[in-house]
Amino acid sequence: MSYEPPYSLTPLIVQHVAEIVELVTRWRVSGGETLTPQLRRENRIRTIQASLAIEQNTLSVEQVSAVLDGKHVVGLPHEIQEVRNAFTAYEQLVSWNPHSSTDLCAAHGVLMAGLVDEAGHYRKGGVGIYSQDELVHMAPPADRVYGLMADLLDWLASAAVHPLIASCVFHYEFEFIHPFADGNGRMGRLWQTLILSRWQPVLVYLPVETVIKARQADYYQVLAQADNAGDSTVFIEFMLHALLDALTEALAKTAEKASEKMSGKTSEKIITALQGNPSFTIAELAKTLGVSNRTIERNLQKLQQKGRLRRIGPAKGGHWEILP
Repeated sequence: MSYEPPYSLTPLIVQHVAEIVELVTRWRVSGGETLTPQLRRENRIRTIQASLAIEQNTLSVEQVSAVLDGKHVVGLPHEIQEVRNAFTAYEQLVSWNPHSSTDLCAAHGVLMAGLVDEAGHYRKGGVGIYSQDELVHMAPPADRVYGLMADLLDWLASAAVHPLIASCVFHYEFEFIHPFADGNGRMGRLWQTLILSRWQPVLVYLPVETVIKARQADYYQVLAQADNAGDSTVFIEFMLHALLDALTEALAKTAEKASEKMSGKTSEKIITALQGNPSFTIAELAKTLGVSNRTIERNLQKLQQKGRLRRIGPAKGGHWEILP
């Protein structure tokens, strides 16, 4: 009989899945699938910094960016190594098969290179999760890891459930098994991103880890609640909520970038129009460019702040001077 991870489909889970599908569609339509290289890099840096910060890495976003730029950063050597490893792992993400044990171990080898002796291999000893010296989870014995992971990966390959739910179930079950001696938290988050990216490629650049970091105490709490309940339902609800919030933020950021780009184009059109007629009023500019008076006012203000325009004379009877 094939393995089936225990969980329940609650109305909240169904609702979150529907909301996320809608937001992913909106993000793609608004330009999420064609994120600029700069925005992709920004999101990747935020993802790495947040995921490592959950594991007590103290480097800031600015320091992570500096490390990846090859600049000298004052920090603990192992924290700098963690950043370099994580960047390499996320860059290789799309080349791995989410259902492959070989690829899973290869990813761990990249993520934990130079940090642990067993990088790239399932653990050979017992491991427990502690909170302030208190044991909160004892992982299954090492001799069961290979079989448990084989069952979980087989389930993932054929799961008759939406990828959003499957990715959350995998994340929880992975953390419960704790197949590696170290690095299980960052690996679980990395692999959930891989699973989601196979459903929607745009999600490879979604920095959901930043939301998890902001709710780190809740993250650990729902993991413990799922352990106590014997199924991952509460963890699925938490992770879907985190994905929903991360998508909402990403959509707002994409819209903001699009607005800035459009504003830049409008400003250039204003300059061109005023070169032809420096006496244009705001209303005349709005009519000429096919935008609102408020849009013209906002762009004129920005152009003046940037030192590209200067008003000569009163609103009526004056004119605009274009500055070099």
